[in-house]
Amino acid sequence: MASPLSPLSALWKSQPHHHSATLRINLRRLPPRPLAAMSRPCLRSPVSSPPPPLPPPSPLLPPCFFQCRTSVSIFALASNSSPSLSSRRGFVRHAATAAAATADVQQDPVSTSQIISRGRRIYHETYGCQMNVNDMEIVLSIMKNAGYEEVVKEPENAEIIFINTCAIRDNAEQKVWQRLNYFWFLKREWKSNVAVGRSQSTHPPKIAVLGCMAERLKEKILDADKMVDVVCGPDAYRDLPRLLDEVDYGHKGINTLLSLEETYADISPVRISSNSVTAFVSIMRGCNNMCSFCIVPFTRGRERSRPVSSIVREVGDLWKEGVKEVMLLGQNVNSYNDVCELGDLEPGSNWRLSEGFSSMCKVKNMGLRFSDLLDRLSTEFPEMRFRFTSPHPKDFPDDLLFLMKERYNICKNIHLPAQTGSSTVLERMHRGYTREAYLDLVQKIRDIIPDVGLSSDFICGFCGETEDEHADTLSLVKSVGYDMAYMFAYSMRERTHAHRNYMDDVPDNVKQRRLTELIDTFRESTVQRYESQVGTVQLVVVEGPNKRAPESELVGRSDRGHKVSFLNVPLPHSSETDGKRNPEIGDYVEVCILRSTKASLFGEALARTSLSRFYQKQFGL
Repeated sequence: MASPLSPLSALWKSQPHHHSATLRINLRRLPPRPLAAMSRPCLRSPVSSPPPPLPPPSPLLPPCFFQCRTSVSIFALASNSSPSLSSRRGFVRHAATAAAATADVQQDPVSTSQIISRGRRIYHETYGCQMNVNDMEIVLSIMKNAGYEEVVKEPENAEIIFINTCAIRDNAEQKVWQRLNYFWFLKREWKSNVAVGRSQSTHPPKIAVLGCMAERLKEKILDADKMVDVVCGPDAYRDLPRLLDEVDYGHKGINTLLSLEETYADISPVRISSNSVTAFVSIMRGCNNMCSFCIVPFTRGRERSRPVSSIVREVGDLWKEGVKEVMLLGQNVNSYNDVCELGDLEPGSNWRLSEGFSSMCKVKNMGLRFSDLLDRLSTEFPEMRFRFTSPHPKDFPDDLLFLMKERYNICKNIHLPAQTGSSTVLERMHRGYTREAYLDLVQKIRDIIPDVGLSSDFICGFCGETEDEHADTLSLVKSVGYDMAYMFAYSMRERTHAHRNYMDDVPDNVKQRRLTELIDTFRESTVQRYESQVGTVQLVVVEGPNKRAPESELVGRSDRGHKVSFLNVPLPHSSETDGKRNPEIGDYVEVCILRSTKASLFGEALARTSLSRFYQKQFGL
């Protein structure tokens, strides 16, 4: 395709030149893409390298000149004032006439960008928690609105690579560095990869590191042998299109500013699993707890909650799309506090904590709490299930527990992070409770919700942990009897209270040995929780074929979060007379549990049904 400047070049070459005439090329960079509306007043993007120098004056323009995104003006300078074509005035007058038939380069920036289209194919990877998965869905929505609509399944075919990171443990960061090395290879060896068919991208890929690791390491990532082009923290995703544009000018893009307001409440996430019947909905961001081992307050900022109305709107859209189960997300999800939609706010001194628990952070004003949100959602969407993670044990007031008991569509599954079973270690961790207070809360929960399923988090080998303190954790696991747990060896994180004040003095081999003991203890206790389900009838929402027997079995989750598989056979509906059919993804199915393993259940499917009808039939609700 001919350049829009070719008529000017032809006109210039066709005329005799005076020896005194020289050619001057003015290069003016196009203005960057306008910023999307921001919820905070300012953003910054430090420049890590200066813009490339302008080429020296030359009467001939190299072919690669037309491949840069610049606007161009050409002037002929002559020593005389004659209006001939070789004079500046004469040349410009004739050039203006010749260029009228083409796009005006100075006034139409789009025409120069059409010389060579920018790569817009996106590949993404996500590490860490469910919040990171939801964040990537928000990123894809922002990029789609900016014109980046195509998502590819292989990094070799992408011009933009997003890697959403987790900084909670060193192991997670090491995995990210390994992937970055491979993505750097794709960029560095792009031409040879294309030549041999290993890569199908039309441009060298831009690599963007997102999320908590980006917030924690910042410039260190950008300085890592030029492998990364953009670093963007969790509160700056709206700025991604601009940061990627900066890369076209030879700059590095960085925005890791934390926000006191950003919740992305106005953005409809692009669902990564488009056929899924379950979805994540973020209701709040950040954490105020300041546990001594945790990096989250420093990478995610302070707590702020979305308005109830925006959450209800998003859940309503999901219901229309066929989603049957929603997981409400937050770093401290049950400390949700919507102060946006209330005129008269109560003082924060009315904030009700679990009995025996304390908080280092005081709430200034109290708005709509987590129980208010659950009440609204469960009432407006009676055929949709609701789960939530990750909560803090301090924020389980009685009204929340009784609401969970009363509403059949709020799953009887509570994640209750303990971290350790030792009161002395809990004190060093700044958790705000003792072993005894935690066990009292567990008992209260089981008194109010008898069939509740409990899960937890545990850390082995925290600073100064003794063998006796480790034994306290093992005994806590046996006493509670969890359905599921996340267990890790402690990993020191910079900037945390523990990093500034404690020594990571438990040897790695001791940490690993204690972790093995904890896992074995958990497996012994959890068998009883699964076996207690044998002989019961559970309501299961079908998620898809069982990977172990995709032709003959289906799999789904029970109310307590247990994985349940059953034979894929035609079933009647409990309230319809339209005959039998095989269950489909999204159907609710009554399953009689026949046997259990350490991590799953198997049963006989009885009938298709609805959420409300099942509980009316079972419990008369």
